[in-house]
Amino acid sequence: MLDKPPGMTSNAALQQVRRLYQADKAGHTGALDPLATGVLPVCLGQATKLSGYLLDADKRYLVRAAVGTCTTTGDAEGPVTRHSDAATLTRAQLEAALPAFTGDIRQRPPMYSALKRDGKPLYELARAGIEVEREERPVRIEALQLTAFEPGAFELDVRCSKGTYIRTLVEDLAAAAGQCAHVARLRRVAAGPFTEADLVTPQALERAAESGLAALDGLLLPPLAGLAAWPTVTVDEKLALRLARGQAVEATDGPPGLVAVTGPNGALLGIAERAAGGGLAPRRWMASQVP
Repeated sequence: MLDKPPGMTSNAALQQVRRLYQADKAGHTGALDPLATGVLPVCLGQATKLSGYLLDADKRYLVRAAVGTCTTTGDAEGPVTRHSDAATLTRAQLEAALPAFTGDIRQRPPMYSALKRDGKPLYELARAGIEVEREERPVRIEALQLTAFEPGAFELDVRCSKGTYIRTLVEDLAAAAGQCAHVARLRRVAAGPFTEADLVTPQALERAAESGLAALDGLLLPPLAGLAAWPTVTVDEKLALRLARGQAVEATDGPPGLVAVTGPNGALLGIAERAAGGGLAPRRWMASQVP
């Protein structure tokens, strides 16, 4: 679990990890802006098969906003576009605006985002001075807390669904209080089951690499850690082999839906879908044979 440093793109961070581990396959489960730091889950090898499922995980961010200026990018990297009198903003005004941004809301994605229009990322169009219409998208803010306030700045603790743009949230919240604002500092402190307690810095990875792959492997989390909140079904070697061959099997009863399947030794074998009657059908398998 990488602690992405500021100033580095998520892809650059991913490629650094991939290089150190000499991995044929690698993927992350949700990009962070270059300005942002914190939890960047990186999947290697067989674990990349889990990436699509982990993308749906909820996130938690700590953000510091600078009041009084809006920027083209919504953060400190872009040039200023508008000003407001930050001295007139009160804590009570911000707190009064919070409920409107809690729960199910809609956001218009920023132009400086990786969303694509006609095959081109919006940020490429924005850099060329082109702005296009963006439809609002539904997101969910599970919790939104004002944790600090001072003249010219405020800080938020945000728990939200995938697809939430914190830059947009800061801009919209400030606008509701009659102000301009942009993100000055952003840190992701949780992504699904992963928290800051799981983090490893790029520097720590580089140091471990000097001792060889065995030292690097000691910094990895097992694939099952990514599905910690999922229901789990343990199968014996016979059923595991059938599932690996793409065959549905009978298993213990339980609520229908996706489940993590583990083998006799507790290692994750793959993801299956449990039917109402208890049968399991493989959906994404990580192992070609039973360990």
